[in-house]
Formats: sequence, C-alpha cells, structure tokens
Amino acid sequence: MKSNETHQLLSHWDRKGRYVYTKADLAKLINDPSDNTLSETLRRLVANGTLVRAARGVYVYANSRHLGSSTIEDVALALRRGEYVFESLESALSLWGDISQIPLDRITLMTTGRKGEYRTPFGVIEFTHTQSSPATILDNTVQRPDHPIPLATKEFARANLKQVRRNLSLLAQEGAVS
Repeated sequence: MKSNETHQLLSHWDRKGRYVYTKADLAKLINDPSDNTLSETLRRLVANGTLVRAARGVYVYANSRHLGSSTIEDVALALRRGEYVFESLESALSLWGDISQIPLDRITLMTTGRKGEYRTPFGVIEFTHTQSSPATILDNTVQRPDHPIPLATKEFARANLKQVRRNLSLLAQEGAVS
C-alpha cells in the first residue's frame, strides 16, 4: 500500500475515533500482499512521520485530531488490551488531592495484566499488577469525561498504595496513614 493510501486510510479511521494501533491492528488494516513485510512498512511510516512509535508494538497516527492529554491513556490501553486497567496509586491520589506531588510526565496504573514501565513520547506509563477481581475494580473506580481509563476512588487508591508498599511517606507527611 502506498504511503498516501495508508495516510487516507488512517485519516478515515481517525475520523471514527481510532488513532492508536497495535502492530496486529495495523497488520489487518494495511494488509497488502504487494508490501515486502509489515515491519518494513511500519518503519517507513514512522520515518515519513505518518506514525509515531509509542512503545514496542504500539503506534499512534501522527496527524490525529485526537492527540492530547488522554493519548497516554489510549496507548496504555493498547499495551494491556484485554485486561482491566485503572488509574491509581500516586496519579489517582494526586487527582484526589491526597498527596501534594503531581506526577507530570507519568501515569501510574493498576492492571490485571503484567507489571511494567514504558517510556513513550507521551509520557511514562507504569503498570502495577493487581489481583483484585473485576467486580472489585468496577465497584471502586469512576469513569471520567474525556478519559478512557477509569479512576480509582480515593479509598481504593490508598488501599492499592498500601498494598504495593510504596511511597507511603507521601501520605504520612499529611498525617493520612491510618
């Protein structure tokens, strides 16, 4: 598939709200038997600025009208597709005003998938594994307008922070540890 055809296809999907893709998504989307290999095609699309490589196996349409503050969340969902993901720990507690430090270039997420840290052009995504059941997660998270990832309630985020035993001093400084 020629670059201009690929750009038109990605622009079409962008108008429908889709602008973050896994390598498998792109394999289906731009499946062209005349292309040498998918990896070469993706390398060419990144080199010419059509796609941004966000993380290994995840790409973002560079000309998307949806690029913004929630792009990092869309990338995170692509990295953990099929798993429950919610914002918690320091990110959530900062949003709830429970800690004074605001993570500017990082989002801390809990997931039923693997833990891991990804440095992307949109910021650092930190996944921490949780064994919480889907029902517990759904009962203790809230949806937010313009955010694809739900936010842990203040109590659930505090419980998650204690469970993973990190940065408790951020809460202790305010006398919030019980």
